[in-house]
Amino acid sequence: MGVRQRVGSKFKDEIEFLKGWKRDRTAVGAITPTSVVTARKMASVIDSSSGLPVLELGPGTGVITKQILALGVRPKDLVSVEYSPEFCRHLRQEFPEVDVRCGDAFALDLVLGPERGAKFDCVISAVPLLHLPPDKRLSLILDLLERVPNERPVVQITYGLLSPVVALPAGYEVRHLAFMMRNIPPAQLWTYRKRR
Repeated sequence: MGVRQRVGSKFKDEIEFLKGWKRDRTAVGAITPTSVVTARKMASVIDSSSGLPVLELGPGTGVITKQILALGVRPKDLVSVEYSPEFCRHLRQEFPEVDVRCGDAFALDLVLGPERGAKFDCVISAVPLLHLPPDKRLSLILDLLERVPNERPVVQITYGLLSPVVALPAGYEVRHLAFMMRNIPPAQLWTYRKRR
C-alpha cells in the first residue's frame, strides 16, 4: 500500500466529514468528527443485556457507530438515522449490516416505518440541537424518551455550556454525563430520562 493510500485510509472519516461539512454546514453540528474517547463515553450507557436494539441519531461518518458495535451490539440491532445522503452512502459502505436509515430525526415515525412503535435500549444522539429553537429541541427529546423504557437514557452531545434542553416536564430528568476535553471542540454530554 502506497503512502497516499495509507494516509487516505487513516483519515477516511475526517475526509468524509469535511466533504459533508462543506456541503451543508448547518446539518453538520461540529467542525471535526467526534473523538473516539467521546464516542466511547456516549456508547458506555448501553445495556447490552437488555435484548433491545439501539437507536443512533446523526452518526455522520460512523465514529460513534464503531464504538457502539465495539460494545457487542450486533449490527442488526443498531438503527442509525442520518440526514445527509452522502453520509448515508458512506455508512452503508462501512457498516453493511447496520440498519442505516436516511432521513430526518424529527420525523422518526416516517423514517422507522413499520418499526415506529419499537422500543430501544437507549438513544445516542449527535443531532446538532443548538441550531434549533428550544421548543423543537424539547419535542425531539420527549419523543425519543417515549421510544426507550423508563429510566433508560437518551444521550446527547453538544458544544454549548448548558444542556440543549434545560427544562423538562415533571417526571423527566436531565443530568450532566461528562465534559470531554479530548474532543475538538470540547464537548458536553447530557442524559435525559423519564422516571418510573
